[in-house]
Amino acid sequence: MPIVTLMTDFGNKDYAVAAVKGAIHSTVENPKIIDISHEIAPYNPTEAAYVLKNAYKTFPKGSIHIIGVGSEKTPENQHLAMLFDGHYFIGADNGIFSMIKGDFKSEKIVAINIHDKMSNSYPILEVFIWVAAHLSRKGSLDVIGKSIHQINELKELRPVINQKEDQILGAVIYVDNYGNVITNITRKIFNQVGKSRSFTIFARNVKFREIFETYSEAIDFSIPKEKRDEDGKKIALFNDADHLELAIYKSNTLTVGSAQSLFGLEYRESVTVKFE
Repeated sequence: MPIVTLMTDFGNKDYAVAAVKGAIHSTVENPKIIDISHEIAPYNPTEAAYVLKNAYKTFPKGSIHIIGVGSEKTPENQHLAMLFDGHYFIGADNGIFSMIKGDFKSEKIVAINIHDKMSNSYPILEVFIWVAAHLSRKGSLDVIGKSIHQINELKELRPVINQKEDQILGAVIYVDNYGNVITNITRKIFNQVGKSRSFTIFARNVKFREIFETYSEAIDFSIPKEKRDEDGKKIALFNDADHLELAIYKSNTLTVGSAQSLFGLEYRESVTVKFE
């Protein structure tokens, strides 16, 4: 039973997701289809890459991940299939693949060249699913494409370190369901540049001078609940993906607000760490 995951920017209102699942069942023998997300912001490869990179690792080796975000084939955006870390990824060369593999080497990447066999008006429904079916039968990547060694990079995902190495200029790359904002500053980069120095994190008009390991660590539970300062408490921490996250304790985007709304932080907003 091959595992096929789906990640798209289709949303759930239209018929697109159902059509893709129907096509998978008609093409792949006895598939197990798992939705990663269909709520990726339209044409946002950065958000898609962040979500998929941190989700695929929990799936068994040999899983096939179909990426339907910015999937139109253009002269600058060819279709790829990649074997990396024992997983298959199928999508467009819009930078997503570069973030998934990071600085690690993939087992193989091919530029898909079977488009003459189909209309190509709906790539995920035709090309990507056909490739997934081929791979589910233990087919070789060489049959569906030509091996390549260079792919497009999402350069905006890399924070900038100044020459004095006392400052990291990062940016918001994702806002989660709770309105917490995730930056492109990883724990590894923070520690390499910071070298245990004191720091201040600047995000618009908000400053952070401490990083917690968990949300609850920011709350002093030795104080009686009615006297605690926890509602709306701002928190900086490294999340389970090891990215610097700015949050509000027990935030709710519909009621008390969130880091996104209260701090005024949106996608691509600057977040700077200054070391002393």
